[in-house]
Amino acid sequence: MSEWLIYRGTGAPHDGISDLPPAPPWRDFDGGPLVPPAAPLDAATERRLGVQRRQARNHRPGTRERELVNAALYLRRPLLVTGDPGSGKSTLAHSVAYELGLGRVLRWPIVSRTVLRDGLYQYDALGRLQDLQFERVAGQPGRYADEPDGGIGRYVRLGPLGTALLPSAQPRVLLVDELDKSDIDLPNDLLNVLEEGEFTIPELERIADRTPEVRVLCDDGTTVLVREGRVRCRAFPFIVLTSNGERDFPIPLLRRCLHLQLEPPDKERLAGMVRAHFGDTAAERHEPVIDSFLARAPGDMRAIDQLLNAIHLTQQADWPEGDDTRQRLTSELLRPLDRAR
Repeated sequence: MSEWLIYRGTGAPHDGISDLPPAPPWRDFDGGPLVPPAAPLDAATERRLGVQRRQARNHRPGTRERELVNAALYLRRPLLVTGDPGSGKSTLAHSVAYELGLGRVLRWPIVSRTVLRDGLYQYDALGRLQDLQFERVAGQPGRYADEPDGGIGRYVRLGPLGTALLPSAQPRVLLVDELDKSDIDLPNDLLNVLEEGEFTIPELERIADRTPEVRVLCDDGTTVLVREGRVRCRAFPFIVLTSNGERDFPIPLLRRCLHLQLEPPDKERLAGMVRAHFGDTAAERHEPVIDSFLARAPGDMRAIDQLLNAIHLTQQADWPEGDDTRQRLTSELLRPLDRAR
């Protein structure tokens, strides 16, 4: 394997991220002071991430996928990943985070109502106002009266993108999921943040002269100090923007990203996904179902969820020998998504 590859796609964790060369001068960020490393995951989070961890361990990217991931790491650029549903776009982010030891993936799911601020931070102005009113009615000092500016930081929470841009020694991994579902303005609104690697929180900027440091909550549950209402990264995060190809993106966004088109997974990659969900021997036991999934006419669209559903159902139900129910249901569950009944 080429020595220049930081991410190798082997599914084995290593400390290769420490060998990442310095950023290009035009992508060199100087945010600080550095925030502490993320705390180890608790048992509940580990259980919740169990399937994602197994998928990350079993993910085996192709040569082009591996090379473009490393190019994005070297150049400190986001990676725009397009492909059919179930082609492994989201798994790629988890694979990079797991192999390079970059902590839990920060996920920002996009819907039609999503705006840039949702990813950067949230300020609960209504909650703060209600607390102040209750305190006045009670005639007692507020719960946070002894904290700077009445504990304003308790009403600010950084979003996934805002947390990823905190100044850290190693890059965080951010998954911006299904960007093509967004309002037409969001891709353009992202441009400045992705280029500058920073953003401001106006509510904290306004009080910076009297309270220069405010402790706020992050998307991953930790708390950090924000200075003068400004967040600027040190290590630019590894950002995966996924798209199912349902719309075109503006040229300025494409110019700031590297583009990876994922082809439908082959039998080897499907087998890895099946092992991740159902155990090490599942791919061999369910090889006929995998073959049925792959046996499609040109242009047919199927999602990995269909394959996983079919395998799960055939594992749970105990049909007698000679009953064709298994085959009939498998055919129904693997019906192409873009073909009318």
